[in-house]
Formats: sequence, structure tokens, C-alpha cells
Amino acid sequence: MEMIQGLSISKKVVAFTFDDGPHPLYTPQVLEIFKDVGGRATFFMVGEEMEKYPKLVKRVASEGHEIGNHTYSHPYLSKISDEECLGEIDRNEVLVEELIGQKPVVFRPPYFDYNDQVCRILDKKGYSMIGALNFEARDWEQPGVEHIFRASLESVKEGSILIFHDGYGDRSQTVKAVRMLVQKLNNQGYQFVSVSELLRVFNE
Repeated sequence: MEMIQGLSISKKVVAFTFDDGPHPLYTPQVLEIFKDVGGRATFFMVGEEMEKYPKLVKRVASEGHEIGNHTYSHPYLSKISDEECLGEIDRNEVLVEELIGQKPVVFRPPYFDYNDQVCRILDKKGYSMIGALNFEARDWEQPGVEHIFRASLESVKEGSILIFHDGYGDRSQTVKAVRMLVQKLNNQGYQFVSVSELLRVFNE
């Protein structure tokens, strides 16, 4: 199993993804950004955070966005047992299904940490493992709005998957950078789709 970072397609579509939420301050701000352009994103949510803010999980889904599996407690998956790894994935999956009525189908390992066994578990469960192209943006380190914006913009092409964070810490830089980036790409004619929609376009 390979990590999908982007897809070669000849259509102006891009998939924004947000990790570690939901967060009561930043997630609603992200939702407003995408509402303004009629776009969708994918939120790789952590189970522990979903339990704190179940109404926000439901709102994200009701506004047409995708919720992906990002484990229950955000561990390094290669450092825990197979049984614990499966438990982390399953516990998140059950929560998502309870809250929005459907299971997640895309998965991102915390810290992008995985090994062959993690791949086997995901394969068995039918997940696609999702990476991203804009690692240089490093929004999780709060390197400045301009850096997040520029480094992400340089990674954009048709079929790109981009990673940002709406949870765990101060994400105000991320929100500002994403707002700028979405406006610029919208002006360039890009459509904003979920990861699953991107995979569907690729397979058409």
C-alpha cells in the first residue's frame, strides 16, 4: 500500500485536508472559508476530540465535508502492538459512524508514522492511506502565515492533496494562510473537493 499524496489528473481540482480536530474555534472558521467558495474539504479527526465536540463533527458532515480516520488518541502507530493499532483505527471508525451515520474510508496515520503491519491492517479494512504534497509548509510548527501560504501554493497542481491542522494548539496562522490560498486558487478556477471525490475523479 502506498501513501497517496496527489493524483495525476487533468482537471483543476485540489483537496485540502485538516488534521487533529475538531476544534471549537478553528474548525468553524475553516468551514466558513469553504462555504464562501462552495468547496469541500476532508477533516482527519481524532477520536478523543470528536468525543468532546460531537455537534461540531455533525456540522462538518452536514455541510458536505468528508471526515477521515486519524485514530482515536493520535499515537505513533509503528510503536504500538498490532492489536492496539487496530483498536485505535476501529475506535475512531465506530465514533464517526455513530455521529454521522457512515464509516470513514480514508485514513491518515498520525505523524505520517506507519510500517508494513499498519499497511496490512488498513488494506484489510479497505482504507486509502492519504499523505500530502505541501510538507514544506509545516503549518504545525506555526512558521508564519506567509510561509504556510507560499510553501503550499508551490505544491499546488491539478490533483494535489494539501495538509493543514485545525486542532491541537494555536491554528490562527493556518486559518489566515488557508483563507489566502483558497481565494487565490478560486480565482485561478480551481475546485475544492474531498479526498474521496478526488479519488473518484482519478478513477473515472
